[in-house]
Amino acid sequence: MENSTAVTAPRTAAKSIVSPTWEELLGSTNWEGLVEPGLEDNLRKFILQCGDLCQATYDCFNSNSISPQCGNSRHGKDTFFHDVMLENASRYQVVSFLYATSGSRSFFKHYFHLNDGLDSWDRVSNWMGYVAVTTDEFSKANGRREIYVAWRGTITSSEWWSNIAGVVVPPVSAEPLFFDPTSTKVKPLFFWEAEPKIHEGWLSIYDSDNSTSDYVKTSARYQLITTIRNLREKYKNEKLSIVVTGHSLGGALATVSAFDLVQNNVAGDDVLVSAFVFACPQVGNPVLKTRMEKHSNLKIFHVKNVHDIVPRVVGSLLWFYVPLVTTELEVDTKKSPHLKGCSISDAHNLQATLHAVAGWNGRDSQFELKVKRSLALVNKSCGLLREESRVPECWRVEKNKGMVFNDKTGEWVLDPPPSPNKMLFNKLSIN
Repeated sequence: MENSTAVTAPRTAAKSIVSPTWEELLGSTNWEGLVEPGLEDNLRKFILQCGDLCQATYDCFNSNSISPQCGNSRHGKDTFFHDVMLENASRYQVVSFLYATSGSRSFFKHYFHLNDGLDSWDRVSNWMGYVAVTTDEFSKANGRREIYVAWRGTITSSEWWSNIAGVVVPPVSAEPLFFDPTSTKVKPLFFWEAEPKIHEGWLSIYDSDNSTSDYVKTSARYQLITTIRNLREKYKNEKLSIVVTGHSLGGALATVSAFDLVQNNVAGDDVLVSAFVFACPQVGNPVLKTRMEKHSNLKIFHVKNVHDIVPRVVGSLLWFYVPLVTTELEVDTKKSPHLKGCSISDAHNLQATLHAVAGWNGRDSQFELKVKRSLALVNKSCGLLREESRVPECWRVEKNKGMVFNDKTGEWVLDPPPSPNKMLFNKLSIN
C-alpha cells in the first residue's frame, strides 16, 4: 500500500464483536482495525454498495454514436435506480444529474472536446454522474440522511483525450479549487506557498463550462456545489453524511469533488465527507495531498486490484503525482478460484474488483465469498469467469440495442428521451 496510510494493526476483540458505527464506516477513525488483517463485513458491504452506485453510471450511459441521445443517460431521475436494477433501489432517489464538458480548460480543447455522436443531444457535454439521497422512510429508520455523489468513468473519446492530456501535459495549478464558483469570495494562494497542482485533464472535466451548450452551460463543479447547498438547506434539521464515489476517471473526479466540498465549506464543518474510489489514478502533487489532509472531515478510501496499472501509471511516467488517499484496500483478483488470468483491461474492471472485495479475507488468507453476490456480475462487461461458470462474456447489453416501438407511428425508433414528467435534465435549473 505504497504512499498511503497503511492499516495493519489487528482488530481488537471488541471490534470483531461490536459492529462499527456509521461514522467509523465512513472513516472517522481512518478505518483503523476494519481493513487488516481481514475486511470487516459491514465495511465490505458498504464498499460493494458504493461499487454498485458506480456501476449504475456505466449501465445507464448512452454510448450509441448514431443515437440522438448519445452522451446522455438512458434513464430519467424518477426511475433511475429501478431501471439500472440496483439492489435496494427503493432506498435511494436521484435528485440531480451532473453533466461535464471535456475540454474548455484542456490542452486538447480545440481538437477533441466534441461528443462522439454525430447528431447527439449536446455536442459539447456528456452525462457524467448523479447526486442521490436516501428516501424519507429509509432516512428516518437509519437516523440520518445520506447524500451520495457518483461519477462515471471514461467512455467517450473526448474523455480519453483528457486522460492523455494529464500524462503529456504538466500538472496545472489547483487554484480553481480554492474558491467557490458560486460566490465572489476568493481564498487566495499566496505566492510564497508551495503550489498545489492537479492533473490537467480531470480538472478540465470537473471545472469546465461552455456557454455554447443548448442544455448545460455551467460546469459539473457548479452543478454539484449548487445541488449540495440546496440539500444542506432542505435537510438542515437532519443528521447528514456525504459519500462521493467513482471508478477510474470517476474516482479522480470523486477525489477532487470531495476535497472541493470540504475546502469551500459546501458540506459544512459538521458533515463527514467520504470518498470511496475504485481503481483511482493519481490526481495531484504532494502539496495538494497536504492541503487535503488538513481537513479532518475529509476521508478517502481507495479500493484497487494489485494487478491494475491505472492507479500508478500517471505517477510513474512524466510528472510527480501521489495517491491522495487516507486508506487503501488492495485486493488480488487472481486469488479467486472463479476467475481465469486477467489482461490489463480486465484487471481494471470494476465488477472483477467488486468480486474480489466480496471474497477478500486478507493477503494471507484464502478467498472465500462472505456476502451473497451474483457471480455472473463479473462478466457484465468482460470475460473473466472460468468457462465452467457458464456465463457469457460481456452479457450486459441494452434491450433491443436501444430501439423502442412507437405506438403512434408504428415505427421502431432509437431511444427517445423519457416522458416530460421524467426529463433527464431541467434547463432552467442548471443553466
